[in-house]
Amino acid sequence: MHRSWTIVSVFAFLALGSIGCQNKLHDENLSLHRQNRELQAKNTQLEDDLSKRPDPSQIQTYQQEIASRDAKIAELQSQLRTPPPGQPQDNAWSGIEVTRDRAGTVTVNLPGDVLFDSGKADLKSTAKSTLSKVVNAIRKEYPGKRVYVNGYTDTDPISKTKDKWEDNLDLSAARARSVSRYLVEQGLDSKLVGPRAFGDTQPRGSKSASRRVEVVVSAQ
Repeated sequence: MHRSWTIVSVFAFLALGSIGCQNKLHDENLSLHRQNRELQAKNTQLEDDLSKRPDPSQIQTYQQEIASRDAKIAELQSQLRTPPPGQPQDNAWSGIEVTRDRAGTVTVNLPGDVLFDSGKADLKSTAKSTLSKVVNAIRKEYPGKRVYVNGYTDTDPISKTKDKWEDNLDLSAARARSVSRYLVEQGLDSKLVGPRAFGDTQPRGSKSASRRVEVVVSAQ
C-alpha cells in the first residue's frame, strides 16, 4: 500500500512539473511574440525615416534637378517677355489673326463674315471695334508705313445681289474701300492707305475663309 502511494505521488509530481513547464513555455512564447511585434514596429519606423531622409548623394541630385528646372523656367519667362524682332512688344494685336513674312510685311486677316453681312459692303457695327484695334496697333508699331487693304470673295457668282454688284471683283472692291475709309477715319494717313480688289482670284480652303479682307502693312 505504501508503495502504491509512492508511485501515485511520483506521477503527480511529474504531472505538476509538466504543467509548470508548459506554462513557462507559454509565457516565453507570448514574450517572444510581443518582442517580435515591437521589433517589426521599429523596423517599419526606420524604413519610413530613411525614405523621408535620403542620403546626401540623393539630396545633391534633387538640388541639381531643381536648379536645372528653375533655369529653364527663367529662360522661358525671358523669351515671353522679349518677342522676336518685328513683332509688337505688347498685346496690341491680341485676338487678331496676324502673319509676318521674312521681309517684315504684316498681314492682318479679317473674315468677311465678321465685317459684313452677306452680299453687302457696309461695315457691321460689331466689326468697328476690331478695326479700331488694328488702327491703334499700326499707329503704335508701324507709324508712317504703307497700308494696303485687299478685298477677296469666294468663287460663287453674284446672284441675289446682282442689282448692286457686277461681279465678285466689284463686291471685293467695295468692301476694301469701306475698310480703307474706316481706317482713315480712325487716324491713319489717307495718303498711306490704298484699297485693292482681288475678287475670287485667290480662294482658300473654304468659302467662309475665302471671303475676307486683308490689311497688309509694309514694314520696309
